[in-house]
Amino acid sequence: MAEIAKNKPHTLNKILEEQVTPPWKEAWQTFCKNKLALIGLGLVIFFLILAFLAPIIAPYGFKDQELSKRLLAPSSEHWFGTDDFGRDIFSRVLYGARISLWVGFFSVLGSAVIGTFLGIIAGYYGRWVDTIISRIFDIMLAFPSILLAIAVVAILGPSLQNALIAIAIINIPNFGRLVRSKVLSVKQEEYIMAAKAIGMGDNRILFRHILPNSMTPIIVQGTLAIATAIIEAAALGFLGLGAQAPNPEWGKMLSDSKQYLMQAPWTLFFPGLAIMLTVLGFNLMGDGLRDVLDPKMKQ
Repeated sequence: MAEIAKNKPHTLNKILEEQVTPPWKEAWQTFCKNKLALIGLGLVIFFLILAFLAPIIAPYGFKDQELSKRLLAPSSEHWFGTDDFGRDIFSRVLYGARISLWVGFFSVLGSAVIGTFLGIIAGYYGRWVDTIISRIFDIMLAFPSILLAIAVVAILGPSLQNALIAIAIINIPNFGRLVRSKVLSVKQEEYIMAAKAIGMGDNRILFRHILPNSMTPIIVQGTLAIATAIIEAAALGFLGLGAQAPNPEWGKMLSDSKQYLMQAPWTLFFPGLAIMLTVLGFNLMGDGLRDVLDPKMKQ
């Protein structure tokens, strides 16, 4: 009997450990129940692998030209056919994944960092600081995003780097307003009031308490914003304001091939399909993350 009583605490602890599921594991289980979110995650991973392994997978260089093979239909030699310079479209789509994902990730990263900082400052300090920052956001949002991006690139000059900067700038208000609204609710919590009562500094409150508790909407918005950034980069490339030849950016590929729509439709179909699937993947994954991380969606 004494031995059984002695082992009871260990047995109870084991049962409790089995019943309590870690938050990350619970979130992953919830995410896995969403089949569309898993499809989105699969598409994103698929294109990331293609982008990373492009030099290994691509049968030709994205700059390799052979005019005698221009506008060839898809075949065993050229899976996606060739363009008007005889370049292999399959290889260019693979390398284009690198450019589009690079622009998407880093433009969103830049806009998220700046927008989050401005949103935290506006929401926490309020008053005239909030008024000035909010009015700046309102002015930026008053312009159509693509029009504002075109204006920025027109000032800086057409290039892939300037397109990235333009896309980052136009997405700053989206993150800023989202974070501001979250901070306005978080700063009213009791633990923030207690931190102020014991004399904790503003910087410590902002970056050790408010920011970590405001990350959920930033993660969800960031995932969805990558999809938007890829479309905006393609739009700028299509207008000739993004990546310049011979870089295989998907939007630029569409622009270069639009005159061959009837003669060689594959020159537009495959880059367009790559854009659609990549954007679809990020959107589905973002919706799944929102379902997992947003408490309102859980209810």
